[in-house]
Amino acid sequence: MSSNIFIQRICEHCSKEFTARTTVTKFCSDACAKRAYKARIRAEKIQKSNTETLKVKNKPIEELKAKEFLSVKEIALLLGCSTRTAYRLIDKGKINAVNLSERLTRVKRSELNKIMEQKS
Repeated sequence: MSSNIFIQRICEHCSKEFTARTTVTKFCSDACAKRAYKARIRAEKIQKSNTETLKVKNKPIEELKAKEFLSVKEIALLLGCSTRTAYRLIDKGKINAVNLSERLTRVKRSELNKIMEQKS
């Protein structure tokens, strides 16, 4: 059964004007429909990849927030500074730290929270 409807539309993919025979037609041809489908699938894949990348990037920080004792490297990561700057803050006494050995310096999580509350 054919339709007697003729509606002027603009293709959502190529933006050319065409005559549609139904009220739900979005594309001027099958080729434009296929290209739009591929573009939509490609965009979904890119979006999925970007969200997975963000999860991987944020995972170490979430794990650090759960720890009670932190190393200097972990403090630098949380503060967004270099390890040298973290050591400088410890040397100045702004961060209370404990040297367990020559290469093992630990800071209590609550100390870092106190410092952040003072700065806010």
